[in-house]
Parts: sequence; structure tokens; C-alpha cells
Amino acid sequence: MKAYHIAVVGATGAVGQELLRVLERRSFPVSTLRVIGSVRSAGKSVRFRDQSIPVQELTDRSFDKIDIVFFSAGGEISRKYVPVACQADAIAIDNSSVFRMEPHVPLVIPEINAEDARRHRGLIANPNCTTAIALMALYPLHRAFGVRRTFAASYQAVSGSGARAINELTQQVKDAAQEPLVSGSRTDRQATPQVYPHPIAFNLLPHVDSFLESGYTKEEMKFQDEGRKIMHLPEFRASVTCVRVPVYRAHSVAVSAEFERPVSVEHAREVLAKAPGLELVDEPQNNRYPMPLSVAGKDNCEVGRIRVDCAFENGLSFWVSGDQLLKGAALNAVQIAELL
Repeated sequence: MKAYHIAVVGATGAVGQELLRVLERRSFPVSTLRVIGSVRSAGKSVRFRDQSIPVQELTDRSFDKIDIVFFSAGGEISRKYVPVACQADAIAIDNSSVFRMEPHVPLVIPEINAEDARRHRGLIANPNCTTAIALMALYPLHRAFGVRRTFAASYQAVSGSGARAINELTQQVKDAAQEPLVSGSRTDRQATPQVYPHPIAFNLLPHVDSFLESGYTKEEMKFQDEGRKIMHLPEFRASVTCVRVPVYRAHSVAVSAEFERPVSVEHAREVLAKAPGLELVDEPQNNRYPMPLSVAGKDNCEVGRIRVDCAFENGLSFWVSGDQLLKGAALNAVQIAELL
């Protein structure tokens, strides 16, 4: 098997660190690894296969003699440096939202549309984390019944905002243990939130990403827009409310979907039980259903709470959970590299 020269941009961030672990765990054929970070991170080191690898500062020469480069450093970095990587003949796999909806850029979930990766022009986009986790369950149902539209609510972990958000939740929990936060009051000993506009500990924020004129957020529209592209379904409609919750890791999505053809719970369970990358956990009478704690650190997503939707003619409601740092980001990116 050929071994590849790999670069990881944003290697010291939450997704970047997870990506390195996935590459190692899945025995990806890495010949050389170049870990790249900001000026602030340069000089630090990361562990990979029992070696300490120094972090290099990102420059225009960072991609010389690189075969595949993973970008996990945010949209501004991707917008500036993905073209540089492509000009250096590296294939870029980008975790940001910058290029996802570009017509010539494949947007890939390997279990769903692996063939799209074949038409890349040096760049493949990784989908939004919530979209990826929800579609792992919705797409198999679409193949069986033909999805028309969905209503959904997401419950998104702070890992989706990176390492700073994880640290902020930890600190707020510690602060609240010393002086509980009641009725929105904040004392001088409780730090002002930095990542989110309000405290996230013991709270829910119906606010993920920036608001649009429609009243939806960018994050909420990604489910519909990216879903259309990934499933090759231009008429797909999705009304979503995205909520940030005080969970460290793993997103969950409650979905109600309307289909073109008659549905049944039994048939849906058969379909979902066979779907790749998905585990059926649907025994509510035994208190078994997907939960963030259950899927944290797991490659597979879990689906459960499957029931006929009482508001749709041909509808199903279900609950899906998945690790945001894995299937929602790092694992999916490495799976794309495996396709290559």
C-alpha cells in the first residue's frame, strides 16, 4: 500500500487533535506527517505513533510535497490557504463551511455519496457536523421511503465550538459550584462568557451561528442546503432549530420527517439496522435510546425513539446522536481520505 505525505492544519485544536488520533487508530498509511498551527502554536509538539512532532507555522510553503492536507482551522484560514494547497498539487479536505456549496466542490459523507468524491478538482468539503449526524439516519430512510421535508431540533455540544468552548463550560461549572447561578444573575467571581453570548453551564442557547434576515441561523439552513447537495435532492426542505446545550461532546437531533411513500416502524427499523455507520438503539421500554454519553468516542452514530409521526400523513419521528468530533468532523474527513 502506498504511504502518503499528510499535513494537518489546525492540529492543536479540538478537531485537529481528534483527526490525528483517528489517523493513527485507523492505521492510515502516513509516510510523513506535517502538523501546522498558528504563530501561537508554533514550537509546540503533538504526539503521533509514539513520536513527538513539532508544530510548524502556517505559510505559503506549508504544502510543498504534501499529498493530502486536512484543514480544521476555521473558515478564514481555509479561504486563504486551501487554494495555496491546491496550487501545490495537494488534495485538500476542508472542515470549514467556506467551499461546501460551491458547485464544483464535492460535499461528501462516504456512507451516502462516496461516488461524488471521484469528481474532485483538488478539494473535497466535509459537511456540517449536525447535518452529517442527522443524515446518517435520514438518508437510509430516504432510500426506502423518499423524504420530502423534515422538522428538526438539534442539541449541540460545546465541542462544536472548539477547545475554548469546552474550557469555558468547565470553568462555568466550577464557578457555579462555588456560587450557584440563579435567575440569570452573575457575581464578580463568575467570569463573563467569552465564546457564547450567555453562560452555557446549566443553560440552553437557541443560537448556533449567526442569524439571517429570515430569522433562521446559518447553522439551521445548512441542514437543508447541504442535505440537498449530499442526497442529490434539490426539492428537500428542512425547518430546523439549533440549540447549544451544556454537553461536552456529541450532538443529538430530534427529527420528524415526511415521506412520499407509506411508512411503518417495523420497516424503518429494518432499514436503519442495516445502515452503515449507524447502530439501532431503540428499546424505550428498557430505557435504551441514543444519548450523547453513549456515543462519545464512538465512530458509529446511534438512532432510536422511532415512531410514526402523528402530524404527517407518511411520517416518522426519530432521535439520532453522534460524536461531533468524530462523524461530525475528524472521522468523516479521514474516511474521505480513505476513499481517495
